[in-house]
Amino acid sequence: MDKTRQWADQARQAAQELLAAATLPSGALLVVGCSSSEIVGGQIGQASSLEAAQAVFDGIYPLLQERGIWLAAQCCEHLNRALVVEGDCARQYGYDPVWVVPKPKAGGSFAATAWQAFHAPVVVERVRAHAGLDIGGTLIGMHLREVAVPVRLSLTRIGQAPLLCARTRPKLIGGSRAAYE
Repeated sequence: MDKTRQWADQARQAAQELLAAATLPSGALLVVGCSSSEIVGGQIGQASSLEAAQAVFDGIYPLLQERGIWLAAQCCEHLNRALVVEGDCARQYGYDPVWVVPKPKAGGSFAATAWQAFHAPVVVERVRAHAGLDIGGTLIGMHLREVAVPVRLSLTRIGQAPLLCARTRPKLIGGSRAAYE
């Protein structure tokens, strides 16, 4: 099987499993951090691959669109891990856009791919996502709502990149007399 097809299939499977575990409603937000360098076997930030980024995007994005779930594509550290989202998503959640256009070596290949594919993309500095996929150790935790709950998938890698996932849940408050139904 061709590598790009394999990466797309792995990304699709990971997204399907995470969506099943997280039970996200329409309008929810999923953050994806994706090191295309790690997917192709390089070190994060050192071997950017538009081909790998496009494959992962193609595997994930159609599933989210079918379910009405927003994608937040995390940029690399050179853009302070800002995120590419649709303008309508930013308006829905009250996120203020910042002025930058991600490129493969200044923002990351996955964020640049999302920028090109989205209808009306904007970049925002932070989000509070309901769930997330971290492909290659991109550190998405700063963009998840409290409380993050690890989700174990049948896959542990996309290409050569380690895969970690999380969903979120509301905080449990009220102590021993509280009921959580």
